[in-house]
Amino acid sequence: MRRLLWGALIVICAAPAAAFLFAWSGVYNIAASSGHLALVSRFLQFGMQNSVETYSIGIEVPRLGPALSERGMLYFQFGCAPCHGAPGLSRNPVALAMLPPPPDLTRASNDWSDAQLFRIVKHGIKYTGMPAWPAPSRDDEVWALVAFLRRMPQFPAGEYKAATRLRDSENAAARMIANEGLIVGPFACAGCHGSRGEGSALGGIPRLAGQKTAYLEMALEDFAAATRPSGMMEPPTVNLDRQQRSELAKYYSSISLDEATNKITEAVSELRQRGAVLAEQGAPSRRIPACQACHGKDGLARENVPQYPALAGQHADYLGNQLQLFRAGKRGGRLAEVMSATARGLTDDDIEAVAMYYSALR
Repeated sequence: MRRLLWGALIVICAAPAAAFLFAWSGVYNIAASSGHLALVSRFLQFGMQNSVETYSIGIEVPRLGPALSERGMLYFQFGCAPCHGAPGLSRNPVALAMLPPPPDLTRASNDWSDAQLFRIVKHGIKYTGMPAWPAPSRDDEVWALVAFLRRMPQFPAGEYKAATRLRDSENAAARMIANEGLIVGPFACAGCHGSRGEGSALGGIPRLAGQKTAYLEMALEDFAAATRPSGMMEPPTVNLDRQQRSELAKYYSSISLDEATNKITEAVSELRQRGAVLAEQGAPSRRIPACQACHGKDGLARENVPQYPALAGQHADYLGNQLQLFRAGKRGGRLAEVMSATARGLTDDDIEAVAMYYSALR
């Protein structure tokens, strides 16, 4: 018995030493070109699958509607498609040379539940090149991607290119470079916000056309500094210098609302009336000030702090999402404390009413 105990102790002590010596020797080939041994590959895959399944337990899945999917599709276009490909678009050969290669999500997304996809997108996967979402507090952005991933296997290839407005992006880039002298790579802007800054009513992508210059400059600075968290807005803004941010802000501010091609959908009359009351009078009993105290009677915020945004004509889905982020304390940005204090008292119905009111205001 004593010999067995001594033998076990020797093995326990020797195993770490042997592992260290093996790593120190450099014998194991870590080159991506050589691949893993079949046994190692199966072991890593087995461990990854079980880890994702374990850590996704208890994740509550929200309603993944078409508006969320629309927004996720635009995120996917710029953040995911370069490695994973997309409907009708092949994966990048450079990405395919990674170890392991990024999976084709038109098929692989069916292998995971919604909660598991959320876990993967938000936290990434070690040793695979799959990064964590850049803005950990923005679960709404992650769920938008999950909504699109769930829809993607049935998405017709021809519709994907049209839906992501790749052609509009090219036209916008040519127009901005030719007419404005910008060299900041506006593909990322137009791809989501439209060729004339009209945004997307369905996907909750904000309208930039006609927005105040000072507000847009502040927003770009906050995104770049990560004080306003967003996994989609930080990457395209982080390398812009002050002059480029200023030029972009002036460009979009100079576009009149009438030039923006998206039409604002008329809200239900009763809902708009409720939103009008909150906008004009607030709810004093709940310590909610009137919106127009800062954003102006016309919703254009022309009489107050330059950094206060214009709300008139903005898309309802975007306004609603921003108010929810303010209420949860996750919005960020230099004016977040002001809005968070106001939004804490708003109910879901209040948020919907105010968003619909301002989206229909002209």
